[in-house]
Amino acid sequence: MNKFSKLKQGLPAAFVILSAAIFTLGQDSSTKQNVRPDRGIGSQTTTTANAVVPNASIKYSYEFTQPKFYVKHIVLEHGPNGRGTITFERMNEDVPVVENIEISPAVLSRLNTFWAGLDFLNSDANYQSSQDFSNLGTMKISMQQGERKRVAEFNWTHNDNASGLITEYKRIAEQAILVFDISVARENQPLNSPKLMEVMESFIKRNQLSDPKQLLPLLRDMSTDEHIPLMARNHAIRIIKLIEK
Repeated sequence: MNKFSKLKQGLPAAFVILSAAIFTLGQDSSTKQNVRPDRGIGSQTTTTANAVVPNASIKYSYEFTQPKFYVKHIVLEHGPNGRGTITFERMNEDVPVVENIEISPAVLSRLNTFWAGLDFLNSDANYQSSQDFSNLGTMKISMQQGERKRVAEFNWTHNDNASGLITEYKRIAEQAILVFDISVARENQPLNSPKLMEVMESFIKRNQLSDPKQLLPLLRDMSTDEHIPLMARNHAIRIIKLIEK
């Protein structure tokens, strides 16, 4: 990424924690909300076409929606190589943020295991449990290969593979959004950097980021960035040691 517990039920509390921690950054972040170059209850399933096209490029997506959350809408899209985009919207902001992402090989391997476990395109399984927790948000997962596509929607699941998939995508989204917020802080609001370092360390300790090692180049750069407070630079060094140990 250039600039940038097991979930069984739905969206974990981590989004709420992130929203609370960086709520004060919301208005400042609006200056960065554009596309930047490279840097109901139940399951709803749709399938089109008849056969999988051999060697056709596969497209994966994850979507989260809860209009009452600070980060109210997230869409992750990527291909087999792990490259793709994240689009997210925040409350009271009209323009969505679009950022490029690159999922690490280790995370991509876990995603592939969960997708294979679901046998997604060949299945019509309903992943929604009997409980309705739509107040925590609704998730959609999608796969397309050639002309064949399937979308499944749920807000609470007891399916191990669907749960694992959601957990991984949630971590990817949290890491990407955090990196975006750090980039905004460094460029426009450097005094917010210490708070974001606290958020990052908390997420790492609770295993809520997809691959902290991807953050090492960013952290090394921050450790020598005199535009941000010394407190943030020193915290970046401590987080580097935490990741590397």
